[in-house]
Amino acid sequence: MPKLFQIPLLPSQPRLRVRYTVRYKKTPFPVQPQTYGVYRNLTRKCLEKTMDTPYDEIIAFHGHSCPGLAIGYRMTLAGLGFLSGIRAEDEELVAIVENDACGVDALQYLSGCTFGKGNLIFRDYGKQVYTLFQRSTGKGVRIVFNNDSVPPGLRRDRDRFVTWLLGAPDKEIIGLRKVDIKAPARARIRNSLTCDFCGEKVMETRTRKKAGRTACIPCAE
Repeated sequence: MPKLFQIPLLPSQPRLRVRYTVRYKKTPFPVQPQTYGVYRNLTRKCLEKTMDTPYDEIIAFHGHSCPGLAIGYRMTLAGLGFLSGIRAEDEELVAIVENDACGVDALQYLSGCTFGKGNLIFRDYGKQVYTLFQRSTGKGVRIVFNNDSVPPGLRRDRDRFVTWLLGAPDKEIIGLRKVDIKAPARARIRNSLTCDFCGEKVMETRTRKKAGRTACIPCAE
């Protein structure tokens, strides 16, 4: 039987069995049997829910496997574990990401924080850093990938690097820090106006004035 990697739990993480299996270059190999707590607030009741999220699903969603995707996968799991495993069906969680790299797709898939729901905020800082905020508790966690932990030369071998990222202990590759942040505003549905120049509908708050007429941003520039 192949050797299975173990990731230690944080003291605050409740217990739940989750098995992760990766298929990379058509070769299946077990990656991560571990326990994580996943609780969901549904009609004011805290229900324990079993969640099985294989890395395969993240690959299928994103389109390929790569070190950046594996980093985002591990960072998001660690952050969700810190917040007791809640996943956003609506805007229960808010994610602030400081890059637009592959790993953000893992965050969207696992956390339920997406651009479409308005609970994914992008700040173009070029850092491997995510912040997750839970509205019901006001609890936030800043998740940082520790680049210095990567063994020398490993990045040159993409396959080995991905395997190492999926199996390395949380404490070696990820830093978690509780943060207090102001709750981000909830997403709102805005009125639409017609651009006087191109005739297309545009969100009212994104209109500009050009020669006294209503313009969308492209037409105003």
